[in-house]
Amino acid sequence: MKVIKKQNIIISNPETKNFLADIFYPENIEKLPLVVFVHGYKGYKDWGAWNLMAEKFAEAGFFFVKFNFSHNGTTIDDPHNFADLEAFGNNNYSKELSDLGVVIDYFSTYDNVDEQKIILIGHSRGGGISILKTYEDERINGLITLASVDSLDRFPKNEAFEQWKKSGVYFVTNGRTKQEMPHYYQFYEDYEKDIHRFDVERATEMAKAHFLIIHGTHDESVNVKNAEHLHILHPNSELYLIENADHTFGAKEPWENDKLPFYLNDAVSKCIDFISNKM
Repeated sequence: MKVIKKQNIIISNPETKNFLADIFYPENIEKLPLVVFVHGYKGYKDWGAWNLMAEKFAEAGFFFVKFNFSHNGTTIDDPHNFADLEAFGNNNYSKELSDLGVVIDYFSTYDNVDEQKIILIGHSRGGGISILKTYEDERINGLITLASVDSLDRFPKNEAFEQWKKSGVYFVTNGRTKQEMPHYYQFYEDYEKDIHRFDVERATEMAKAHFLIIHGTHDESVNVKNAEHLHILHPNSELYLIENADHTFGAKEPWENDKLPFYLNDAVSKCIDFISNKM
């Protein structure tokens, strides 16, 4: 099956700023389910093996979209690097939800997309964002989380929080690039002023979509207990644990193999089966 790829499509969001998206889909005149992949913290659409993942979804008969959040630190001209740390520091959950809404609006109108079948797949923090959006947007009827957080209250605590409030910024070192990545205090202020909207636990309980939770048992970044908690909150969900898989299911940046890593391939296969059977 021939896969059509269109990459670095410029998407405009008046509430944030322009960002890029990619689409992968089979050469097919039929209307296809829309699958939107939502990257996580310090992530981006071209990271690691995400392109190979996109191809596998397209080969399975889906219209697959991945995109960069407008304030994830990449730019229109340099989508593979954190070239705009000022934007990264000014990111917040409101902006991410706004960007995701624009992506759904934009691609659900394509002629070969079935707007009655919209599925979100969120990785890590992107899982939390996807849960919130699924609760807010009744068009979404499929939700899959990969190594997702069970709360977006992931801010500094105690003395570190007071120092952040006082100075207005704290920095996190990117282990791969060694960049000192800023987080401005507006991030917490945005969260606090709309704290009920950003309640992942509540959204998980209330979400109406078919829900699959995938997590690796050796996740070093987001403990597998997060997945178990989400499953408890939404008993009708399906929990799929992958023994020995880490936070990125064996993928890394750069990914120089032409095949998906074993654990990520397992996760993607499970996703495809779930969507095919539930949608």
